[in-house]
Amino acid sequence: MKFIKFVSLALFIVIVVVALSYEKIIVRVLLPQYIEWAHETDMKGLKIGQPLNEQELALAVEIGIKQPKKVRIVYVDEVPYPYENFALKVFGEAVGLVGEGIINNAQVFGYSIYARKDFELNRPKLAHELVHVLQIERASLDEVVTQHFFDMAEYGYDKAPLEVEASAANKIYSANW
Repeated sequence: MKFIKFVSLALFIVIVVVALSYEKIIVRVLLPQYIEWAHETDMKGLKIGQPLNEQELALAVEIGIKQPKKVRIVYVDEVPYPYENFALKVFGEAVGLVGEGIINNAQVFGYSIYARKDFELNRPKLAHELVHVLQIERASLDEVVTQHFFDMAEYGYDKAPLEVEASAANKIYSANW
């Protein structure tokens, strides 16, 4: 009986320690790996992506992007995610970035907007993505990724503050071209 109590107490302590240190694990181990991958993805997108056309540039300027000519759109079959990194895959599934039933239509990595080929990147949807570019310009890719991961874990996608700000652009720029 004492052994069972001891094991139960030890298990409880381990759970408490893990629960209290999960943020440290995320910040020190997972986020640096994801951020490095995101920077590489942005650099690739800047090389292979299409520049914004005149209408899109005007929208980017109206939204407030300081360097709209740097923005590139990369059309892909599937928005990239570092699935080959098991820890990041599990983390992405835990916070709702990837997984069963989740379709990522578009994602911003710095000045690179990756969008699925079958996703209509119309004016309101592009405005949404351009707000994410603006958020990265205001802070940095590292800061936005860090905030977004924690916000997704705490609030979920729809209520995450960065998504709420970007979703407002969907309404403001709801008229199509």
